[in-house]
Amino acid sequence: MAFSELPPWAAWRHHPERVGFEVVFVQRNSDGYRVHGTTSAVEDGVPLVVEYHIEVDGGWRTRRAEVRNISRAGHGRVVLESDGAGHWTVDGIPSPWLDGCPDVDVETSCLTNTFPVHRLVLPVGATATAPAAYVRGEDLNVQRIEQEYTRLEDDGGRELFDYDCPTFDFACRLTYDQHGLVLDYPRVGSRVG
Repeated sequence: MAFSELPPWAAWRHHPERVGFEVVFVQRNSDGYRVHGTTSAVEDGVPLVVEYHIEVDGGWRTRRAEVRNISRAGHGRVVLESDGAGHWTVDGIPSPWLDGCPDVDVETSCLTNTFPVHRLVLPVGATATAPAAYVRGEDLNVQRIEQEYTRLEDDGGRELFDYDCPTFDFACRLTYDQHGLVLDYPRVGSRVG
């Protein structure tokens, strides 16, 4: 099933491990999308606000991500940029440990799991790796994570994927809507509105 155009906005309630809310606004441009999102949440008694601006090209590869936070430590900002061929800079510094990552995954976002499924266009039964530049919410530390998506049989108008992230020893089944936006992300969040 081909995904339809992204809607102009989306929102998720984060629960149960992180309790909060995420809202994102989407703009289509001549070569992809620009998204602007914010998550306000509390996790393990720690309050946090994370704001992100992400640009993806027509092939759903992240080209630029600016992530800001407000935490107990104060305010922070990090900028990741890609040449589209898998080479990255973090705050302008070449970051070869991220080579080959087509995506940015923001720890406090349900939205960023949208990019790989759009880019991969997996048929039912297929599996693909999707390494990502992962931005942590509280300290904006950037690391490489390994991920894998396996496309399952659709459930009505919903696409299902088995998601595996061996970096964090985490696996779950993700449910997506007709736009390729996560509806249900077990232990992380669910779509509202």
